[in-house]
Amino acid sequence: MEATPLTLNGLLETSGIDLREVVVFRHRPYEADLNKVFDWIVAERRDLFECYQDTHGPRAEAALTKARYVASFIRYRPKQALFVGLYQIDEKRSLSMDEYVARPLHRELMQHGMSGQTSSIGRDSVIEFSMSDTGWNADWSQKLIIEWPGLERSWYRWADRNTFKIKAIAEDALLLGKISSWEELSLDRSQISLLPASWCAAMSQWRGIYLINDRSDGKQYVGSAAGQENILQRWQDYSRTGHGGNKLLKLRDSANFTFSILQLVSPAMPREEVCEIESTWKKRLLSAAPNGLNEN
Repeated sequence: MEATPLTLNGLLETSGIDLREVVVFRHRPYEADLNKVFDWIVAERRDLFECYQDTHGPRAEAALTKARYVASFIRYRPKQALFVGLYQIDEKRSLSMDEYVARPLHRELMQHGMSGQTSSIGRDSVIEFSMSDTGWNADWSQKLIIEWPGLERSWYRWADRNTFKIKAIAEDALLLGKISSWEELSLDRSQISLLPASWCAAMSQWRGIYLINDRSDGKQYVGSAAGQENILQRWQDYSRTGHGGNKLLKLRDSANFTFSILQLVSPAMPREEVCEIESTWKKRLLSAAPNGLNEN
């Protein structure tokens, strides 16, 4: 006799939760820039993720007004979803579009590429659903994988009308992954502000020569970090200010900047030697103005 497959439905029912009150979300941002950092947001900026989850388009709003719980998942692999948490809907309120845009977390999400409800034509208000994490099977967050039934473009479903088979439960959280090797690392400004703590710990050991490329016209800036200052610190400065104090970078839109590493050096290398290496890269890449963005 074949064993009955384990399902999300069964787990919820075992916990005394009425499936008719549960909407299952499979979040998958359609905005390319937001999608690039969405795993990091879920893993380490739960406040941003929950803000993202609190407002939706008209059809999802209509479903949530009838629900008590949201079983929250994000896209994982094709036809699969990764568990985030089980949320209880506590209350709801109407927000004007001006109020929606004015919320600090919404503004931060928009800086990372979210268009959200601002792209909805003809809407002058949205419903904000205040949700709290129930803590249900919290140890499985970022580990529990379910099979997503039906078409993937249907990103939310009622729990009582679908069967969600358990695909696997991983031993470790699946979202962050290991940092890329320095030769392959390429980040834009918005990604730098959301770097996972484990990545920051690794990058704090790196000194050397880095490259900023302006994707709008391909012009480049070569910089360096040596001694007590590391590449992470320099990039975080650019992420905060957009220019890091560099005159020519101030004239440009930092949203177009891509950051990569040209060469690592020993943390003990004297700054003068690092500057000499930096100069050779400037010459090779023709990064001096007017061809590039270095003033010297």
